[in-house]
Amino acid sequence: MLESLSIVNYALIDKLEVNFLTGFSVITGETGAGKSIILGALSLILGGRADLGVLRDKNRKCVIEGVFRNDKLDLSDFFIQNDLDIDKQTIIRRELLPSGKSRAFINDTPVNLKTIAFLGNKFVNIHSQNQTLRLSDSSFQLNVLDDFIDKPDYLLNYQEFYRSHNSLVNRLNELTVLNEKAIKDEDYFRFQFDELNNATLDVETFEDLENRARILEHAEEIKQALSEAESILTGEETAVLSNISSVIKSVGRIKSYLPIATDLEERLSSLLIELEDISSEIESANSTDDFDAVEFQIINDRLDLVYSLFKKHNVLSVIELIDVRNDYDMKLNEISSLESEIDVVKKELNILEKDLKEKAGLLHDVRKRGGSRFADSIMKVLYSLGMKDAGFRVEIDKLPGFGSYGFDKVKFMFNANLGIPQGEISKIASGGELSRLMLAIKSLINHQQMMPTVIFDEIDSGVSGDIAGKVGSILKKMSNSHQVISITHLPQIASKADHHYKVYKVTSNKNTTTSLNLLSKDGRVEEIATMLSSKKVTETALGVARELMNDS
Repeated sequence: MLESLSIVNYALIDKLEVNFLTGFSVITGETGAGKSIILGALSLILGGRADLGVLRDKNRKCVIEGVFRNDKLDLSDFFIQNDLDIDKQTIIRRELLPSGKSRAFINDTPVNLKTIAFLGNKFVNIHSQNQTLRLSDSSFQLNVLDDFIDKPDYLLNYQEFYRSHNSLVNRLNELTVLNEKAIKDEDYFRFQFDELNNATLDVETFEDLENRARILEHAEEIKQALSEAESILTGEETAVLSNISSVIKSVGRIKSYLPIATDLEERLSSLLIELEDISSEIESANSTDDFDAVEFQIINDRLDLVYSLFKKHNVLSVIELIDVRNDYDMKLNEISSLESEIDVVKKELNILEKDLKEKAGLLHDVRKRGGSRFADSIMKVLYSLGMKDAGFRVEIDKLPGFGSYGFDKVKFMFNANLGIPQGEISKIASGGELSRLMLAIKSLINHQQMMPTVIFDEIDSGVSGDIAGKVGSILKKMSNSHQVISITHLPQIASKADHHYKVYKVTSNKNTTTSLNLLSKDGRVEEIATMLSSKKVTETALGVARELMNDS
């Protein structure tokens, strides 16, 4: 519950501190006295948006601070997740700086606006005229019905499957887009891969081809060099081998009396053997006609293809070219795998859609049953508010597709008088009827939610007389389970309250400020009498005020 509210430098408020009590409280005051200002300040610590224009003194910061008792709420997970201190009291503070910046704090720990909005909505529910207008909105009606039914597990279970369903749908869309693009690229990838693959890329083969090409390119030079070498080794004029044989014989003749000659003879003999072997290989190579013009052309064509691929793919080696080929191969395989993955996702989606339909069906059945109970409960409250001829029912239709809340569309059908067919609220209800209908709804769903503090901003709009007293009685009854604060202009409602606050303006030194005071019993009588009187407060009005309070 809201224990206290402190406001500094906000609109007409210079400094205001007020304590709120349990039970049913009302706030009254003349039009323009500042009731809406106080509500606006409170909304800031509940996550409302800040406006620099609310600074009373443009050179000072505005500070709004609320103290809430949270011992009946299980908020430990929230405080732990946000690294906040846990206590029986929670202090929410909002600061608006002259620079235009805004700061928020929970128990003196800086937090963002989203965090205080989440926590503030756990503490306080504000009902305003705008919310009454929302009563005609289908999604609002659906939320109201779900709040009344109070079976969140059904919705949470459905929404878990719905999120998984959406995730799969998004994945399928992504895969489909990728696959469509891949199919368009497939011919290109296939051509590039085939061209590279047909080049028979292999490092060793490529090196062999280059070596063979060099041999064939210089075949004539090779032939000439080998012939010259053969002639030198075995020709009649030079006869290197013959001459070495003669040298061996000469050295051999003196080895018996020259020790070194033996070693020289052996070395020369070895050299002769090696040269004879070399001569034999040269002769063999020289006798072979190794040049083949056709082979030379084939090898050059293959090498030219590889060199052109080097240039085309901007690489310098066969290894890099192999990497390019493998990359195209991988892309082709991905196209095939995309199609397989699409098939898998479609199968999973079909299974999940069946589960989702089942969960949505369970939610629909719960709402159907709950809708009847809700309508009966609403009728009882409307009857107590003097709408004895009113009719109310909940119409639930199925949407063609799944939504975040199932496949249900909820419509509240209403009529205020006999003989008038029930219709949608927006088309058939007056302002006063909307207020009473909204009060009936709030009295039911807030009881279900156990909201600590409920604030009504002129819920009595469009009602008067005996009906106003009945509205006050409902608010009083609601205060048995909640702290109820109502901003009202009706004495019948104010008289039902446990506590009465008055908003008033004070003018001094050409400045106007707004204040709020908790009234004493006598003060309450005078204020209610003032609300009853159109002009000067009379003894009659004071007597009626006392009677109203005594009847409460």
